[in-house]
Amino acid sequence: MDKDSAEWKPFPLYKIAQARSGDKGDTCDISVFAPNAEIFKALREALSPAAVKAHFGEYVKGEVTRYELPNLFALKFVCKHALGGGGAASLRSDNLGKSMAANLLRMSVSLPVRAASQSPLLNGPGGVQ
Repeated sequence: MDKDSAEWKPFPLYKIAQARSGDKGDTCDISVFAPNAEIFKALREALSPAAVKAHFGEYVKGEVTRYELPNLFALKFVCKHALGGGGAASLRSDNLGKSMAANLLRMSVSLPVRAASQSPLLNGPGGVQ
């Protein structure tokens, strides 16, 4: 997307997309689902593996790999060494990877206003205008 030809502004990801996460050992996977193709395209730019790793800071000590599922308008992130050793080894809460999606949804992403305005989470019932 051309940042010069459209008005861009930051939005909290939770107002644009949905996410789900899980864990296996010390690895967390997070899937982010866009509501349509235009928002998916914008999120592909905004949610790079480096941006996701930076958002989590010290929580994710290993590599972040991104997989694209364009037919589902989804991005899947696999975060290595992200759960304090995993399961029995971690001093974090029992939810471990389950809460990582909620954490990622707090990230602010810069998106074209026109694309973001199409999100039902932003404009739907109970959404913020």
